[in-house]
Amino acid sequence: MSSEHGALSPDLGRTATRQLEVDRVRRKHGRGWLVRRMLAGADALALFVSFALTELLFAHVGEASFEVGAVTESMVFLATLPLWILGAHIYGLYDRDDERAYHSTVDELVSVFHLVTVCVFGFFALSWLTGLTDPSQKKLATFWLLTIVAMTTARAGARAVARRLPPYVQNTVVVGAGTVGQLIGRKLFQHPEYGMNLVGFVDANPKRRRGDLAELHLLGEFSDLRQVVRKHQVDRVILAFSGQSHQDALEAIRMLRDLDVQVDVVPRLYEALGEQVVFHAVEGVPLLGLPPVGLSRTSLLVKRVIDVLGAGIGLLLVSPLFALIALRIKLDSPGPVFFRQKRLGMNMREFTVLKFRTMRFDADEGPHREYIGKLMNGDHPPEENNLYKLDRSDEVTATGRWLRRTSLDELPQLVNVLRGEMSLVGPRPCIGYEVEYFEPYHFDRFRVPAGLTGLWQVTGRAHATPADALGLDVTYARSWSLGLDLRLLARTPLLMLRKRETR
Repeated sequence: MSSEHGALSPDLGRTATRQLEVDRVRRKHGRGWLVRRMLAGADALALFVSFALTELLFAHVGEASFEVGAVTESMVFLATLPLWILGAHIYGLYDRDDERAYHSTVDELVSVFHLVTVCVFGFFALSWLTGLTDPSQKKLATFWLLTIVAMTTARAGARAVARRLPPYVQNTVVVGAGTVGQLIGRKLFQHPEYGMNLVGFVDANPKRRRGDLAELHLLGEFSDLRQVVRKHQVDRVILAFSGQSHQDALEAIRMLRDLDVQVDVVPRLYEALGEQVVFHAVEGVPLLGLPPVGLSRTSLLVKRVIDVLGAGIGLLLVSPLFALIALRIKLDSPGPVFFRQKRLGMNMREFTVLKFRTMRFDADEGPHREYIGKLMNGDHPPEENNLYKLDRSDEVTATGRWLRRTSLDELPQLVNVLRGEMSLVGPRPCIGYEVEYFEPYHFDRFRVPAGLTGLWQVTGRAHATPADALGLDVTYARSWSLGLDLRLLARTPLLMLRKRETR
């Protein structure tokens, strides 16, 4: 029993401490523990394979500068192997999967490239200073290239395996069942690749369930959060604008950290934030600095050069496929090969977008416009297979179904890219009537060129509502970088090969 001052008795205090240790031990072997070890093992394996292949490739080379044999080089390599793993740890290559909802190997290509380059240069400098080994520049360059490829491949494989193992899945609770909390819940249901099992919501006064949210399990009120975490073995808690006071929220965060639970907080004014906000402080008070939205003239020039080169090479490579698709469309149904539609690009400039025709020539756009209006209010449930995609199968041609499934209907937009009306990467070019449903912050998407592929196409596709797609477009505009464009370009062909359903 508690004393008159509210302190726990010694027995209850020891019981609470034991329970706290049990909770920590249970979570110790969760996602972070699993992924860190699998990635470290993948890195060690990749380095060993790269070194072995390099030695085999140069085994026949008898250069006079080689004063030591393969045995000495192997011993030096094995001795420095822990330093490689330490370097990867310093670069943060083992700590991102636990905190982030989803982390792709493509997102860390720059870090892997930089790590391998620095380590190979360091190995070269150490060899030159000590004279223990004397590898040729060709040999080092070969090892450098093989290591980058091997580490990237091995880390992608390790993540793919880890995401299929039970410890990767995190039991997740959303605190707050209002508009934002239910939006988060729907996104977790729609994206199992996040590895978050949504156990339910904690809220005393939830809003009416959204039409596009599969289910709304209420686990209790805010005061029940500790019991909910322990009862359902919760690994992650997302605070999403519940009605608790500021002080109660801070106390809850402290309690969750004591329980070793990952805590995510949806920030106020999240609609105005992008991924490249700058954290700074005024005498210890953290501030979020919002960078300007849009691209500088230099960035636009760099982006345009990549667009011209990419679209030009792409058109040359796919020209035989163009001819084949055009022939299939003409043989399949009467009408033109291309579908032309007015769209809005950068600065809301209107242009004519090109696509391969996938529907009957006399198809009406009215049903699509009506459907968009229903979806934008968030109350319309998804169609079959959890897709936010209007079912007009009776109007889609046989060739059109294949084109949509593979996203090849978008290929003619390479011509739009060459014309300067679009970019290879950017927000989807929207239809004029969609602007009627925009919130004020949605117009930030027009500060960058419209794109053939983009954040929405890579992460959401037909599983995202039009409102979600707009949000991803705005996020791209606020978070643009050359690295982001390259990562999205690298991931797009993989998605096309998976033949996921698109709008």
